[in-house]
Amino acid sequence: MLQHAVYFIEIMGAKEKPVLTKVQDITSPMTSPEKRATWSLASIYALRMLGLFLIMPVLSLFAEQLEGSTPSLIGMAIGIYGISQAILQIPFGLMSDRFGRKKIIIFGLILFMTGSVVAAVSNSIYGVLLGRAIQGSGAIAGPIMALVADLTQEVHRTKAMALIGLSIGVSFGVAIAAGPVIAGFVGVHGIFWLIAGLSLLAILILRYMVPDPQQSRVHRDAEPVPGQFANVIKSAELLRLNYGIFTLHAILTASFVVVPLLMRDAGLLPAEHWKVYLPVFVTSMAAIIPFVILAEKKRKMKPVFIGAIAALVLAALGLMQFNTVLPGIIGFLWLFFTGFNLLEATLPSLISKTAPGDLRGTAMGVYSTCQFLGAGIGGGVGGWCYGAFGAAGVFLFCAGAASSWLLLSFSMKPPRYWANLLISLEKLDEQQANDFVAAMLKITGVEEITPHYEEAVAYLKVDNQQLDRDHLQSLITQYVG
Repeated sequence: MLQHAVYFIEIMGAKEKPVLTKVQDITSPMTSPEKRATWSLASIYALRMLGLFLIMPVLSLFAEQLEGSTPSLIGMAIGIYGISQAILQIPFGLMSDRFGRKKIIIFGLILFMTGSVVAAVSNSIYGVLLGRAIQGSGAIAGPIMALVADLTQEVHRTKAMALIGLSIGVSFGVAIAAGPVIAGFVGVHGIFWLIAGLSLLAILILRYMVPDPQQSRVHRDAEPVPGQFANVIKSAELLRLNYGIFTLHAILTASFVVVPLLMRDAGLLPAEHWKVYLPVFVTSMAAIIPFVILAEKKRKMKPVFIGAIAALVLAALGLMQFNTVLPGIIGFLWLFFTGFNLLEATLPSLISKTAPGDLRGTAMGVYSTCQFLGAGIGGGVGGWCYGAFGAAGVFLFCAGAASSWLLLSFSMKPPRYWANLLISLEKLDEQQANDFVAAMLKITGVEEITPHYEEAVAYLKVDNQQLDRDHLQSLITQYVG
């Protein structure tokens, strides 16, 4: 009897190794242990991102009072975490393969906590800069994704990673609304101490709620593989998307150098800034739902994508002209967040659709590096523009950056609406696996298959609207039984 296995995880206790049972069912929901592992790791990721973002809507207000403060240094303090994150996130992922996922994640969280403490006790802009740089050096995104892959079966891995991606968006929305409120009670120094506490909480969640994997190995769909970087970098379509996420986060951090200051100068007390951020973020999230449906379900991704970039251009131009009156700031900030949230939702989907299944982890690693690099450079450039040309100069930079992205996006190829699916080839010899792959390619909706026999995995690209799931499951069952 041919064996075809994927592993369900049964956790006997938070500190015990998972017990593995051989089953595979592409129609099954995630198991309770898989949900527990996914949500626990998503909460760790969210706590860290919450810590990074909580300070964003208040740092420029606070940094004005610090010794040695200048507009350029304020911008650098807002975005410098992105530089250290961009430099170290891929090395951290590679180190987790060698030294263990949890050890590297804990090390990263300790660095994040240390940076928060350094910033909390600093009275100069240089101390805050150092603290923010140390915060970013705790680059645990890659190890977390790799640990998710270790603890979930192949057919559920994409779903698990999507849940973690959702946690990032939620943490950002909570942070920009809660940051001004918390600062009103405990000050910005207090926020940094709170962030240190969140880091400790994340370590406790990792220690007591996330199980240890039975084994850790490289997952091409979840983490970068050094030998694949050249294939990713030479892809014009992936480079276009990487430029996009770089630009998007450069605009975000540049904007937050001045938006809090502009709202204060327009008459809104800093402690009440949440009254703008919360409704703007929530209503902009609601506004993008029809466009996400249009992009994904109706397969109009390219026009929706280009329209969202155009919204960024219009928002930046509007803020450049109407940044002295609160209604103008609120209206164009809403337009900005509508475009921003829509692009944040669609860019990872486009990376996933564009990259071959076995290059997805590497493609996402390069994409994330560009995202954080954009945040770092955007903060520095935004601060310099503010010092040299005022708020209008910052938004002119944002409009120019978004316009360059818009022009570049007109030539993008319409995406293939293919989803990723992993099928285990465990215990099959090469001939049996070849037969199985050949049979799967005949199924309606299976578009591409890239088998990796050394990993005992086949990476599938499927059209979910066309996929004959019953036929595929029947074939798997045939090989299992």
